[in-house]
Order: sequence, then structure tokens, then C-alpha cells
Amino acid sequence: MYTQSFNVQDSTGLKSVTPPAVENPEAQARFDQKIDADGKIEPQDWMPDGYRKTLVRQISQHAHSEIVGMLPEGNWISRAPSLKRKAILIAKVQDEGGHGLYLYSAAETLGTSRGQMLDALHSGKAKYSSIFNYPTLNWADVGVIGWLVDGAAISNQIPLCRCSYGPYARAMIRVCKEESFHQRQGYEALLTMMGGTDAQKAMVQDAVNRWWWKCLAMFGPPDADSPHSAQAMRWGIKRISNDDLRQKFIDATVPQARVLGVTLPDPDLKWNEERQHHDYGQIDWDEFWSTVNGNGPCNKERLATRVKAHNDGQWVRDAALAYSSKQLNKTLKDAA
Repeated sequence: MYTQSFNVQDSTGLKSVTPPAVENPEAQARFDQKIDADGKIEPQDWMPDGYRKTLVRQISQHAHSEIVGMLPEGNWISRAPSLKRKAILIAKVQDEGGHGLYLYSAAETLGTSRGQMLDALHSGKAKYSSIFNYPTLNWADVGVIGWLVDGAAISNQIPLCRCSYGPYARAMIRVCKEESFHQRQGYEALLTMMGGTDAQKAMVQDAVNRWWWKCLAMFGPPDADSPHSAQAMRWGIKRISNDDLRQKFIDATVPQARVLGVTLPDPDLKWNEERQHHDYGQIDWDEFWSTVNGNGPCNKERLATRVKAHNDGQWVRDAALAYSSKQLNKTLKDAA
């Protein structure tokens, strides 16, 4: 999932998620009953304040990540190696923009406006996934983002299709279908390169080396260091722990790497017969937190580019609002 909302703070200043005071015992009881029955909470339903805040933070950060995530790949649209690759990449970047719109719409059902969410992003108060604060140095990076970054995102996002909040769960069904396509196209692009020259093979291996550990960090810190996870799992927002998701991703990716013909850059990576899972090395959490806190190689560039795009598009939003107002006045005049 392109969010670290269970692991870091944003502009809400919410340091931990704890059950709120029961201001409405009967409504709280109905809410708890629905959660215990694995039912869906809808926008019109009563919900605890902590549940609402957690969802706003997670969904908005997820939306921000989809929008900012367009930037590393969009940088390669004009430099794609063929017309086919250009068309595929354009479609993918467009999909990511659509995902952001689905998610902003889902968050708006919780009573937070899109303007508020964008202001939090552009001011630097709200977070987005740290994975997008790294540069795409060559074409192989685009393929690795599809294979590994989107692959990690899918591992996180599929459980969200069963999220207890209805609008979020329904939005994720379509998002996951499209992300699955993105993962396959990334893998296919790398497979093509691995059938090419030695220089192309080396380019793929270099990209895998640079992105592998960053992708493992996408799942968030170890469960013991993820402050909001327990309550989110109790509420049915989060379904699987960070460590379990990370393990599932590694177990699924190792055989894919073998088919691809690349080496994953972890000397401690090996199959554990007793656990029936792969053991793996230590993640550099200092780098992760440094990037989350704004000190990654592209943090400032990403945010500045996003703010500029928003400001440059103000005339489009103004024109759309003017047209909408004109049409509404016309309709009212005709009805009179």
C-alpha cells in the first residue's frame, strides 16, 4: 500500500490510536457489533472519532502516494525506448492519477474536503510513501518499479478490498485490478531487457540492487514498532501485519527473480525449511525514517513539482467551475 499512515504522524498530530470515550454507548455498541461481524461501515453510519481520523489519514496518504507516484515514471514517457513502451507507460501513469481520484473521493465521504487534503500535502504536513523519493536513473528503473514497487503495493492493497469501511474497500477492488496489470507489465519489460545485451542485463541488475531494500521497507517497520497497527486491525481497517505482508512478498518474489535471471541483493536470503519461508537480512530503517522525515534524495523535488503542477492547473479548475455555474444558472432559468 502506498501509505505509512500506521507508522508515522501527519498534520493531525495523532500520536496513537486508542479507543475513544464512548460518547454514544448505543451507537458504539452497534458499531462494535458490525465490526465483530466483519460487516461494512458506510458514510452515513455512526463511527468513533478515532476510526474516522485513522481512515482519513490512511486514505488521504494513499491518495497522495498515487499522485506523487506519477512523477518518477512520468519522467520517462518522452524517453521510452519504443512507441509500444510509451503507450504502456502513459496508460499506467494515467491509471495512477485515477487511483488518486478514487481515493480522494473515498476520503471525502468521511467529511474532509479534497482541498484540505491537498493543502496538507503541498504544505508538507501530510505524508506519502517514501518509495517515491528516489530517482529513476534509467529505463530499467521503470520496469523495477512495476515489478517490485507495484508488487509490494499489491501485497498491501489486496487485503484492503476487505477493509471495514465500505467506500475504501470498493475503491480498492478496481485499484488492485489495475495494479496487477502494472506489476505484470513491469516484469515483462524487465524480461525483455534480460533477453538483450549484456549492458541491458547489467542495467536491470543494478536497478534491482537499488530498489530491493527500499521495497521491503514499504511494508513499514516491524510490528512491534508500528504504533497504530493493533487498533487498526481491531477495527478491520488493516487485515495483515507488516511483518507477515513483507514475508509473503519475499516468498512470492524470489521465484520470480529466479525466472528473470537476476540476483536479489541479500546474502542472508535463503529458504528456511523449518519455517517454510525465506529468511532475509536486516533492513536499513535509519534510511527509511530519514526519507520519511523529508531527507531523501528527491523529497524536495517531488513536492515542488507537485505544487507547481497544482498551481499551473488553477485556470483549468476555475474554468470548470465557471462552466458548471453557467450550466446551473441556465438550468434554473429554464426551470423558472
